[in-house]
Amino acid sequence: MKERNSQVDAFIKNEKKWKEEIQLLREIALECDLTEDFKWRLPCYTNSDRNIVIIQNFKNFCALMFFDGHRLKDPKHLLKSPGENSQTARRFEFTNVAEIKKMKAAIKSYIKEALKAEGAPAKTEKKKPALPAIPAELQTKFKENKKLKSAFEALTPGRQRHYLMHFSSAKQAATRTSRIEKCIPRILKGLGLND
Repeated sequence: MKERNSQVDAFIKNEKKWKEEIQLLREIALECDLTEDFKWRLPCYTNSDRNIVIIQNFKNFCALMFFDGHRLKDPKHLLKSPGENSQTARRFEFTNVAEIKKMKAAIKSYIKEALKAEGAPAKTEKKKPALPAIPAELQTKFKENKKLKSAFEALTPGRQRHYLMHFSSAKQAATRTSRIEKCIPRILKGLGLND
């Protein structure tokens, strides 16, 4: 079993809700001969300086996240994606010690598979995220101002997406229109929402 990291000791000592669960996940990771580190203020486990898994503590669950979980075979669909935009990470989510004990063999199996996959060359084909729909109020502004439409289309996809999410998150048409009008000078200058 690998050496324990004192920062992880302190993290577990200070953990209020998931102390036992995190301790058990730590033991499983160490039994798999991973090196214990402390990154992003969380217990992280590596092999040859490559991140394999990280233990996460959330309000409603704790998790063991695989950095390259998309490469793992998961026929029983035990792993979950951390979010809709996550393309590579996958994680086990737990709400009590009993769940972890029940899944211990599966967790170890997935870690072993992750270690094998880590050495194999495989590129992740990143999916290009689709742009949100253009709100009707912005389409109206585009018809009124062709320069605005050209300037918006010249923005990077990320800047366009950020603006569209900002505009679309308003529930009322008047608020969407107000937001668009406030952002027009920035768009015409080629700036993003937070530039």
